[in-house]
Amino acid sequence: MLYCIMNNCTSLREVTQGIAAYGDKLNHLGITYTPPRSTFSDANARRDESFFGAVYGKLYKHYKSILSDSQTQNELLKRVFIIDSTTISLFKAIMKCVGRKAHGGRSKGGIKVHTMLNAYEEVPQLIHFTDAVTHDHTFLSKINLQPNQIAIFDRGYIDYKQYAKWTKSNIHFVTRLKNNAVYEQLEDIEIPDNIPDNYIKDEKIKVNYKDENGENQVLILRRVAYYDNEKDHILEFLTNIMEMSAEQVGLLYKMRWQIELLFKQLKQNFPLKYFLGDNENAIKIQIWCTLIANLLFTIIKKNIKKNISFSNLVSFARQHLFSYHKLNELIEKAEKEWRKKYAKKVCPLPVLFDG
Repeated sequence: MLYCIMNNCTSLREVTQGIAAYGDKLNHLGITYTPPRSTFSDANARRDESFFGAVYGKLYKHYKSILSDSQTQNELLKRVFIIDSTTISLFKAIMKCVGRKAHGGRSKGGIKVHTMLNAYEEVPQLIHFTDAVTHDHTFLSKINLQPNQIAIFDRGYIDYKQYAKWTKSNIHFVTRLKNNAVYEQLEDIEIPDNIPDNYIKDEKIKVNYKDENGENQVLILRRVAYYDNEKDHILEFLTNIMEMSAEQVGLLYKMRWQIELLFKQLKQNFPLKYFLGDNENAIKIQIWCTLIANLLFTIIKKNIKKNISFSNLVSFARQHLFSYHKLNELIEKAEKEWRKKYAKKVCPLPVLFDG
């Protein structure tokens, strides 16, 4: 599966034939034969995707000290967790997808990948799959935050009941207020002169929600309004953090862009456009293996002294996937050794035309 992900294979045949071409080199991987397509297909359907999720979890825990930015001295970042989801469209209605049905009555499926990312790490520490039609806020009940930690997410995760539980447990959050949100203003919070003029409103508000017993409850939150000059648009932040300045609240929400960069990195380097199976289990296996590949390349990049982009690293590894070289040494020394050996030699140009 890692071979499939790293080489962007689009079919079972491409995977099995591609691996078979490497012959004896497979022995070094502990593979004594190339499985036929039928065996590969059966394994994708029958082997539980949770096994691959467990492999990802163990890799994350094992390399956590490397994944974390040791140079980060800001203790606040270590308490910030970014939450978001990305939807992968499927050609078949294996899992329910959002949107209208296509003409002719056929509809495509979709799987939503919910992720939670620590602000000073580059890979998710928690992943959860749902149908694309499932509302985002259901993921909030899957996460286990500790007191004084801060969750950052967009307005698709609005859940006042969950916010109330977090507030009682001293767990903080910053999100966006929905355009149609109903609330009542309680009091204005003075904005100091040293705060940028873009912050035009800071206030305490009251929202109503129903608890587990269906009874009406009240939750006190904070609303911060920020005017975006470039887009000529007002952003409204919602939080239960009362002690920070309005600017700090806005900067916390800005960290959410980090998880968007992660999704962009995954989709650019490991495009999930073709799946090797047409069942839910096979699709989840392929997504887990994509996340595992991304984690492994992130670790490799951190161990390489030479400055290289993530995309170039993946491309370089793809070209030398079955070479007998340590990837970090190959990247760091290959160009230097080539120049040392050949740079001083002058290669005469061939004579193409006489006279």
